[in-house]
Amino acid sequence: MMTKSFDKHKKRTKSLRRIAFKTFKILFPFLLGGGILYWMYRGFPFAKISDVMLHQMHWKWMIISFIPGILAQIFRGLRWKQTLEPLGEHPRIKTCIHAIFLSYAASLVIPRIGEFLRCGVLARRDRTSFPKALGTVVTERAVDTLLMLLLVVSVFLMQIHVFINFFAKTGVSLDRILSNFSQAGIFVTILCIVCIVVLIYLLFRKLAFMRKVKNVMHGMAEGILSLKKIQNIPLYLIYSAGIWVAYFFHYYLTFFCFDFTQNLGVMAGLVSFCVGTIAVIVPTPNGAGPWHFAVKTILVIYGLAASQAVIYALIVHSVQTLLLVVLGIYALVASSFSTRAVKLTAEKVMNINKQS
Repeated sequence: MMTKSFDKHKKRTKSLRRIAFKTFKILFPFLLGGGILYWMYRGFPFAKISDVMLHQMHWKWMIISFIPGILAQIFRGLRWKQTLEPLGEHPRIKTCIHAIFLSYAASLVIPRIGEFLRCGVLARRDRTSFPKALGTVVTERAVDTLLMLLLVVSVFLMQIHVFINFFAKTGVSLDRILSNFSQAGIFVTILCIVCIVVLIYLLFRKLAFMRKVKNVMHGMAEGILSLKKIQNIPLYLIYSAGIWVAYFFHYYLTFFCFDFTQNLGVMAGLVSFCVGTIAVIVPTPNGAGPWHFAVKTILVIYGLAASQAVIYALIVHSVQTLLLVVLGIYALVASSFSTRAVKLTAEKVMNINKQS
């Protein structure tokens, strides 16, 4: 009896720990983002924000900026469909686009969950293989990361003095970091990292659960390798470049919404866009907090007053986040109507077959 009671207590404790960990994983991004926002905007006169939005802001430019913002997600949906086709998966274009809309909206609630959600939408709506879809998402992230790195390196080389100022203002000195490492230290560090990666790989190969998910891993591998099977590579590259060009103009056009940012220029837009995009890697809802801090710092370096920079960051991020919510709601409603229409058509076909 005591053994059973102990086992129940152990299971209950493990279950509570699991729930606590999952709750922490959900709450931590909000706490982190909220903490950074509080630190940035503590004591800030928010009445000034409403005054700027109601009387000083050129809203036509904000509305125009929505167009490339929506186009970026449409390009992403079209590219995703193109990546899935060589794997024998043929989801509808609108399903892919709706899944993208929903994924960005869902990631506002739980960061990074969007990648899994959109694969689930395709699996449910168009019977697409979930593992294959997830594999193509991994490929997509790798391609986007490569393009973003190329952009960041190019902008860094053109505006290296701005990045040095950014590191100085944020308390990061490249010289100080590098001075802590000798050549031998760098070699040992790299060797340790390689050893850790190899060790993790060997451990994973030994784990029993890897055999249980063999089919899933195989599907993901197919998705990752799907890039080699794409029929129209130029079109894929156009979609990929189009996504980032659209993202940039979605951001840069907002400069013209305010008198204090409209003359900053394209280079200020490129640098702040790159730094803001890197800041979004921090797991907070839509980069809230880190994005504000990064963009504000860069704009101050380009000569903007700190109060103006924080006003710009708060308004632009809030409005663009609201756009993601609206697109997610639209996709949810449109998908439900589409599913209902398909069911009604199927029922009509079955009735006709029965009558005949």
